[in-house]
Amino acid sequence: MEFQEVIKARQSVRSFNGEPVSAEVVEEMVLAAMEAPSWKNSQTSRYYCVTSENMVERVRSEVLPGFNQNSTAKAPAFIVTTFKKNISGFNKNTGEPDNEVGNGWGAYDLGLHDMLLIAKGKELGVDTLIMGLRDEKVLTELLSIPEDEQIMSVIAVGYATEGISAKPKRKSVDEIARFF
Repeated sequence: MEFQEVIKARQSVRSFNGEPVSAEVVEEMVLAAMEAPSWKNSQTSRYYCVTSENMVERVRSEVLPGFNQNSTAKAPAFIVTTFKKNISGFNKNTGEPDNEVGNGWGAYDLGLHDMLLIAKGKELGVDTLIMGLRDEKVLTELLSIPEDEQIMSVIAVGYATEGISAKPKRKSVDEIARFF
């Protein structure tokens, strides 16, 4: 699939068909994400790949709110994304933020990584749903996520059911960009 086709075809999916996603596909997605840029090459993004049936069900039922449980009812995998705090956007010598954004740079870097992750998934025929609403405390305990990492999202990974709705219309360039 050409890159522009991947961009246009990718959309958030809220109905999965339950077909398993191989560990190799998930690994290819993470490998693609690792190619994204990061603040001073800090590479603080981390991925927790949940692929066993038992753990997928635990994440779904113990971590996600009801509407996301429904949207991911047959998703066979989740990828939990985090970043290591106080590194990206921070001075290595002083530990102080380099600008007013602070840990926002870790979130920014992770967003770049996550975009490549889901784009690679689409190229491989896999669909995704990025979710920000989750029980951070339960997720931290369930996946043994260290305190020095900030959880950002839970990404459902799987294959869409047939007949999913069309991708919502995007705004025009005139609505979102200013040229000088």
